[in-house]
Order: sequence, then structure tokens, then C-alpha cells
Amino acid sequence: MHWLSLSKPPDQMSELKQLLTAYDVERQARRSCALATVVEVRGSAYRQPGARMLVTAEGQLTGTISGGCLEGDARRRAQQVMHRGKPEIIVYDSTDLEDDLEHGAQLGCQGEVFILLEPIDFDNPHNPLELLRSTYLLPDRSVLATVLKSSHHRILAAERLLLLTNGTLKGRLTDTAFAQLHLLPDMNEAMQEGFSINAEYTLDDTSLAVFIELIKPAPILNIYGAGNDARPLVELAARLGWRVIVTDGRPSLAISHRFPDTEAVQIARLDDLHQHVSPRGYAVLMSHNYYYDLAVLRQLSNHEEVNYIGLLGPRKKTDRMLQQLALEGIDTQTLNKRLHSPIGLDIGGENADEIALSIMAELQAVRNGFTGGFLRNVDAPIHSRRHHLKVSADD
Repeated sequence: MHWLSLSKPPDQMSELKQLLTAYDVERQARRSCALATVVEVRGSAYRQPGARMLVTAEGQLTGTISGGCLEGDARRRAQQVMHRGKPEIIVYDSTDLEDDLEHGAQLGCQGEVFILLEPIDFDNPHNPLELLRSTYLLPDRSVLATVLKSSHHRILAAERLLLLTNGTLKGRLTDTAFAQLHLLPDMNEAMQEGFSINAEYTLDDTSLAVFIELIKPAPILNIYGAGNDARPLVELAARLGWRVIVTDGRPSLAISHRFPDTEAVQIARLDDLHQHVSPRGYAVLMSHNYYYDLAVLRQLSNHEEVNYIGLLGPRKKTDRMLQQLALEGIDTQTLNKRLHSPIGLDIGGENADEIALSIMAELQAVRNGFTGGFLRNVDAPIHSRRHHLKVSADD
């Protein structure tokens, strides 16, 4: 086995929701469609492996596979794939000037993008979108292995296996021995280490190329506070694919219809707050009640898995809370490393919408391992910083 590359997977859940909605419309109407998936990138590119786009027979597009330069040609080729009924790999090379001009890219990304185009069989329960549906809203990682090329007489291109965290396997690979001996160990490693793999396998006189894709769960955002300023934050977070839970002690505010984009809205008063503070995800404290925020922070001090705690309000409020918790024997020095206060990036926000944007910008930066700032001050190519490595390993 030879690893061609490792890559950091993109956040997919917001796009996956849109893809599944569009797919269900076509499935119910029994209208043909095809899926385009970025399966490998060499060099710099706008989208990373795992980006997807659904193409309908009428040419409607959902999702993106580039910054807009490849979609037109990919749509045309996807419609041809629907007609032929067989998957196809296409390569766009922006390092080749003639190829760049032919496809109207001219972006100078200096990269090669490999895209799998495949017709969707509505009657196949293991088609890619049905397998992806089974990962939607799962709390843990999963790994999807897709055969890209095969000279093996028993394994076909676009065959797939989906591995869930509990060890459950879905999908179909005709050569089960190959799956058990070679593919599953690499799928488990991708799940444990948190990266996607482009791998090639040589078995006797046959070879296979496989995209082993890590699928990250949707991030969970726990918002403590159900005031009006929480509403734009909920809306923006949901649009970006976050699972949002709102908690407040005031029954008049903690009402589901005020937050239609949430996964849950719960009432938690001070005396039972310990039952409702989540040990998972990211936390934003914005109740505008000193004692409520203090109680939430006290509970979160026991949950080290929550590595982001954002507190809305002035710095002196936070300092006062930390002093109180220190008097209670809580290790505030360790807690302060997870604390973001004042919350948000410095964009000069004043109203609720601007503050929500500031908070979500910081949340996205922290989740992606960045600090925020002006891209013009970044020396490296912005799309090649996402941990794309060239390595090889022996099986």
C-alpha cells in the first residue's frame, strides 16, 4: 500500500443538508442526477477533498467544487455521465495554462483537482448520498472509503464502505478479504488520526486507488442565554452547519418558536443547571445575568472537553467571576486558557447582528485551528495551509 497524500477534511454538514434536500426532490420526482466529489488535490485549490456538488438533469447545481471556475464544465460532464450511467474521474490542472484557459479558470491556483462524477441510483441503498445521510447529525466521526480506480476483476469503481465509530460497516465492497486485510486498517487510522487519505493498493497484478474520507460530525454550539441578541447567533451558526442548543432559566424566553433553527431549547434554572450544562461542544455565555453566567462557568470548569468558552460582556465582569471561582478552589488558571472574553473577533461590532458575526468568526477560527486576521497578511497560499501532506508508508 502507498499513501499518496493526507488532507484535512472540510466541514461538510451545512452543505450536506443542502445536498440531501436537493437529492430528495429529484429522488421523489425520479429525475436523474449526478454527484461531483473532489477526491484529490495536488497543490493549491479553492475546495479540498470531500467537497461535493449535486447536478440535476436540467443542470441545476447544489454545492460547490471550486470558486466557480469548474462548475460549468463539471455540469456538462456530469450530464454526460448521467446518460452513460458510469462513473468517471476528471482532472482540472490550473498549472497547465492551456487547460486553465480551456475551462475558463484563470485563477492561478497552481493546483490539480481530481473530481469523481457518478450517476445516482435511487434504488441503491448504498449510493453515496444515502450513505452520507446516515452520517448526518451523528455525534462522532465516520470514514467513507470510495474506490476511484480498479483493475481488480471483483472490485468496481465507486464501490464504497462506510465505517462508523462503533465499528458498524455500511455499503458494499465485493472483495471482503481486501476490505478486512487492507482497507479497514487504513480507515481506522484515518478515524483515529483525523485526516483523509488518498491511497493506492497493489495486490498481485492488480491495483486500486481509494479515497478514504474522514467525515467530521457537525460541531455543537451550546448557547446559555435566550435573549433577542441570541437569535442572530443561532441563525448564523445553523446556516454554517452547527448544531445549536439554547439554554435559559426564563420560561418566557426559552421557547422553541423563537429559535426555529435550534436542535433544542431547554429551560434550566439555577437549582437544576448542573443537569443541563453540556460536557461537549463549544459554549457561549450570554444570559446578561451575572449569577446565571457564573453558575454556567462553574459547571463548565468541570468539563475540560469543552475547550472553548465564550463570555459576552466586559473584561471586568470576567475578572470578578474568576476571582469568585478561585475562592471556591477552582483552578482558574487552567479555566482561563479555555475562556474567550471578551468574546469574538475585533470587527467593531455594535448591534446584535454584528456581534453574532464577530462571535461566529471566532468560533470558526478556533474550530479550524486559526486565530483570525487579515488574509492579506498571510504569506502562504491560503488554500494550501489546510494540512495537505505528502507521505508514504508501507503496509
